[in-house]
Amino acid sequence: MAGARRGPMMSAAAVMLRAVLRYGPVPRSRIARLTGLSPAAVTRQYGALAERGLVSEVDGPVRSNGVGRPHVPVDVDTRRHVVAGIHVAHDFCTIALLDLRGRVLATRRLPHPSDDPARVLTEAANRLTVLQAEELPGQVPLGLGVAAGGWVDPDDGVLVEHASLGWQRVPVRSLLTGVVGLPVMVDSHARALAAAERLFGAAAGRGSVVHLFVGNVVDAAIVTDGVTHRGPRSAAGEVAHLAVGDPAVRCACGGRGCLEATVAEWAWARRAYDAGVIARPSFVDLIDAARAGDATARAWFVERTRIIGRAAALLFDIVNPETLVVTEQGVLHVPECVTALREEVAARSRVCADPAADVVPTSFGPDDLLAVAAGAVQLDAVYTDPLSLRRNTFPIGASHG
Repeated sequence: MAGARRGPMMSAAAVMLRAVLRYGPVPRSRIARLTGLSPAAVTRQYGALAERGLVSEVDGPVRSNGVGRPHVPVDVDTRRHVVAGIHVAHDFCTIALLDLRGRVLATRRLPHPSDDPARVLTEAANRLTVLQAEELPGQVPLGLGVAAGGWVDPDDGVLVEHASLGWQRVPVRSLLTGVVGLPVMVDSHARALAAAERLFGAAAGRGSVVHLFVGNVVDAAIVTDGVTHRGPRSAAGEVAHLAVGDPAVRCACGGRGCLEATVAEWAWARRAYDAGVIARPSFVDLIDAARAGDATARAWFVERTRIIGRAAALLFDIVNPETLVVTEQGVLHVPECVTALREEVAARSRVCADPAADVVPTSFGPDDLLAVAAGAVQLDAVYTDPLSLRRNTFPIGASHG
């Protein structure tokens, strides 16, 4: 039952909650076996977690092998609490409410009302208040997660740099805490999706994961021994300028062949437009053509995926993870891109023995992906330190006075 036991610096409550998430509904006796906690410790942690509305007993006691004393299963309680999320993309924000199993309950896409980050974030938070009041008025939010591309410092709650938006040193946490009246956590969407994969997806229970995200921004997240590596300035995962792209492409940094300048959605759409594949430089148009069966558009996505595969192979050899997850539109929408990705890793990696098992597309569909990233920022905090949660009884945006 690997993956349920105590990780670095993880409390007994967190170990138990993660075991319930992964295996629930599950009897307390089995939780003890899975985690190594004593039965008395499981009972204590159950009481503390239940008091905060995170777990509960479920109907239908079960017998072990059909005999003996019945055991009442325990599961994550998804009835009382939600988490809120805001994902900041290049052209829009995604606002969302998720349950404690990472399932998206309500979501909206909001075009940016201006170039001003304070206005964009405040508008998204205000609309989130309305969304909760309309869709889930009876459930209490535990906190707000904010995910964005680029360089994010989660300790200070600051979006240090988002190159495609031109944002720098945006104090996201301080801007939003007063608006929503909740704890606010901020992180990069690559790290957020890595957390989501480890909690709810293909990498559940894995202690070593690399997540490679390719959108308008290209970045990565690295998890080793159950801990996300951020580096001293929270800049770990900066892969945009890996020189594995097209050497004919000049990057804004002054170099040539940078990964992001070659395969970012804006760059690849321009490339396809210049080649006459699409009528305007729109990545959405390119995706739509590929999904409609256009052979040329699909071939363009396969070519892009092979370039991404070079970066994936390099990352696999540097980190040697149990699982490497790739999130990009080609592997989501064009089945042959998954094959191309694994073929490229197989051809270039020295240490990836089984790309079919070890290199996987994201576990989350295109409709929920950004919402999951945003919610996972806060959910990761919940599952890492559940007993630190305050007993919040206020809806989003409510006054605490």
